[in-house]
Amino acid sequence: MPAEHHESRHDVDAGLFEDRLGLALRQAGDSFEADRSGLVAAGEVRGRRLLLRRRAAVVGGVAAVALVGVGGTLLVPWGGAADGQQSVAGRRSTPTPPAENDGRVSGAKLVHTLKKLLPQGEFSEEQGRGTGAELGPYAQVVFDDGKGPGAVSVSLNRVEPGSEEARQWTQCPDRNLMSYDRCTSSRLSDNSTLMLFQGYEYPDRRVDTKRWTADLVTPQGHHISVSEWNAAAEKDAPVSRANPPLSTDQLKQVVIAKAWRTAIDAIPKNPKGQESQGQDPNAPAPEETPNTPPGTSGATISQTLASLLPKNVDVVSKGGQETEYAYLVVDDGKGKSFLQINVQPDMSDVEHQLFGADAETLPDGTKVATSQGPGEQGAEGVVMWTVDTIRTNGLRVVISAFNTGRQHDPATRETPALTMEQLREIATSEKWQQLG
Repeated sequence: MPAEHHESRHDVDAGLFEDRLGLALRQAGDSFEADRSGLVAAGEVRGRRLLLRRRAAVVGGVAAVALVGVGGTLLVPWGGAADGQQSVAGRRSTPTPPAENDGRVSGAKLVHTLKKLLPQGEFSEEQGRGTGAELGPYAQVVFDDGKGPGAVSVSLNRVEPGSEEARQWTQCPDRNLMSYDRCTSSRLSDNSTLMLFQGYEYPDRRVDTKRWTADLVTPQGHHISVSEWNAAAEKDAPVSRANPPLSTDQLKQVVIAKAWRTAIDAIPKNPKGQESQGQDPNAPAPEETPNTPPGTSGATISQTLASLLPKNVDVVSKGGQETEYAYLVVDDGKGKSFLQINVQPDMSDVEHQLFGADAETLPDGTKVATSQGPGEQGAEGVVMWTVDTIRTNGLRVVISAFNTGRQHDPATRETPALTMEQLREIATSEKWQQLG
């Protein structure tokens, strides 16, 4: 739907709506028509972007490639052990790996550190990547305390202190956009920020795999993510216990360990250890690209959307992302209805993928595609009505309405608060062109 999260919102991601990525994924697998609802529900991508970015950093540590898929799913090739380490051993029999001669920390050492921080138990499927690896350091084990195996992983990276990225890693996701059990974000005595999250591998809970995480960002820019599951792998493994093996307090103790900060300090500024080929050392430094993504701000989109609502519809709550995505929860007197919209510039390059021969073309050249179908998987009785448009200048406006106040909750009314005709009027309004 919009495409976690978990998220996100933001990417992994995960970029704005991820149309281009979604299209690539579909070309490699499902047909476009089989998953059009995932594409046109642009808010799903944007609405879960923050959480997806968090998860990508965690899961991306164990994969050569981490992609955001349609519906907020992370697609990760789960590889074998890095640094040549894979064993089945109890904690007490684990030898300390030798230190790296160049000051870097090996994947084996990171695995050893993780095992030392976990309670007594048995370990298997150990994987690690050191601080000199281009893809970034991480460690992962399958841990069994006698109550069933559960995967536990840690990934490490740097973030700019005080940046939006740093803030997003420790910001609990919007409950209107993602279903989870519990999340807290707090400031520690050393001014680090800690987020403790208890949710699910799939936000729509199509399976019962739980994902609990701890994210820590320090004032110096260390970012540590610890994740655990109640299964031996994050995906494609049967649930092996009721909950992941560590309590939230135990997760906290693992994530705040000083050894992770020392390892992050050992990450080379240039992981490849060499200058770019063909670069003139005397050339002026390239201009920095702004960290803010292009597009209209989410606040402006929200205000514009509210101004286009029918007079009998009241706004109950609202939210969105930095740019291009916003949502409103509205009520027409018959119950809450979730309404989301993406406003995306420069989408002409994927127009032929998004709008088929059956799309309507208006006199001004705007193309319009509509769909009415089931909402998010696992949300009982939920329907999603969508109007997708693209102007001749490449501006895409796609709006969806649901018959529930939260798209992942069961239906609370028979139909959305807005009709298809009203959605069409909003999506084709000239006000979107005027936002510039």
